[in-house]
Amino acid sequence: MNAHQPLDPATVATSAGMLVLWDPQRFQAIVDDETWEDELLEDEDIAGHIQAGSLVPLNVGGDGAFGVLVRAGTAAAPVTLTERETVHQLVASQPYLFVSRGRALVGGIEDVSGDASDGVIEHPAPEGRCAVVVHLIDWQAEAGSQDETGQPGPGALPDFVVLINPAQPGQGSFRTAVNTFEAPNG
Repeated sequence: MNAHQPLDPATVATSAGMLVLWDPQRFQAIVDDETWEDELLEDEDIAGHIQAGSLVPLNVGGDGAFGVLVRAGTAAAPVTLTERETVHQLVASQPYLFVSRGRALVGGIEDVSGDASDGVIEHPAPEGRCAVVVHLIDWQAEAGSQDETGQPGPGALPDFVVLINPAQPGQGSFRTAVNTFEAPNG
């Protein structure tokens, strides 16, 4: 497997305008461009997978390479943002449903399949119904975060912190929008 299991932020890229977290077992049928297009070409297709809990968008509407850190917790020890991440958080999504079979992959939407390809990161996830909250971090606002070329320096915060926790009993309301965050003033 080429997947990378990050303990620190990892860089993932998209040239299709959206990063996503997904359950690879739910996308075993995607084996080529045609099967990918059948499952994920249109926003309505993506929304169906979001509603089913098999895919979570990290969608800011653009191409590029982004730093992503995924953390997973348990019912007894849920994960939260660190104090440093909280200080630099721009916005957080409402929780998305993720029905996990024990692992989550993160990469560009164009990478979604049953296998982890180069550039995709893998993270263990609690099995069952999970609530995933995506946090957009303003890493550039932290003093010393950039090198002389404006790139992230050693120890810089990521663009996204993704927190996966078991869903609370009775939690039935989850975000289903393809756009991860609400538009300002909207």
